[in-house]
Amino acid sequence: MQDPQDNTSAPASTPSVAPTQPGWERQALEQLAFAALREQQTARRWKNGLRVAWLVFLSVLFWQAFSFNTPTTNPSLPHTAMVSIRGEIGSEGEGSAENVMAAMRNALEDSGSQALVLLINSPGGSPVQAGLINDEIRRLKALHNKPIYVVVEESCASAAYYIAAAADKIYVDKASIVGSIGVLMDGFGFTGLMDKLGIERRLMTAGANKGFLDPFSPQTEAQRKHAQAMLDQIHGQFIEVVKKGRGDRLKETPEMFSGLFWSGQQAVDMGLADALGSLDGVARDVVKSPDVVDYTQKENVAERLAKRFGAAVGEGAVHALRMGSSLR
Repeated sequence: MQDPQDNTSAPASTPSVAPTQPGWERQALEQLAFAALREQQTARRWKNGLRVAWLVFLSVLFWQAFSFNTPTTNPSLPHTAMVSIRGEIGSEGEGSAENVMAAMRNALEDSGSQALVLLINSPGGSPVQAGLINDEIRRLKALHNKPIYVVVEESCASAAYYIAAAADKIYVDKASIVGSIGVLMDGFGFTGLMDKLGIERRLMTAGANKGFLDPFSPQTEAQRKHAQAMLDQIHGQFIEVVKKGRGDRLKETPEMFSGLFWSGQQAVDMGLADALGSLDGVARDVVKSPDVVDYTQKENVAERLAKRFGAAVGEGAVHALRMGSSLR
């Protein structure tokens, strides 16, 4: 039994070699070397384990990225094809023209699809992306000779209605938000506040109007007129698309193209929509094919992570180049 007062026992990790033994230096060095070797082996095991874990993780990501969801029913049988347009319409994400047009083509090329329903719930977005989708709807209708309908959920406003105007018919809920046929360009101006705070804006440009959207620089009357003329032109294109798509169904009023929006019931009364209806109702009663197959191209988790990883790598490369150039 050890004496409680005896504190001379060495820790377990230290070499158990008494300095008085012959060759104790060699034995101590050997034990230290073996301890260091064991630590290296343990670290190597952890490193290899992490590599395997990352390999498995990346394999799962790639598998998800390149795997496709098959329709819930047999596409060769008669069905109603559906493509969903949700959220802001822009060049990235599910609401991009690239994704929507590819989904529409897949839907209409299927021999079993009897019609295509665009299920829209969007506040609007890019007029360029909307214009591309509008043109593709017209092309696909003529190519496949299949009807294309729009069913509106909560909202179909601005660029979303730009898309809907090309459809054969538009169905809405009585409480949907429809319209907002207009164009905007927004921003802020801080020139007055900067003068009060004594802040000087130093902006160098090549071209007299290069910085006219800079919020810290004053806007001239000529620049304002230029921007307004551009907005008026795009607004005119929007109006032309709506009139061409809706034809004599429109009951035009001075407010129709002012940027106002209306309820679904009001939109039907004004000719901006054709009738009240839902996705299931249109598939069952209009298309006469109650089975609905979703052709929407959805960005999965792997694709989002891959894009974020690519963006992070790009930012890191740019930062490294900047640091390198500053060091040089």
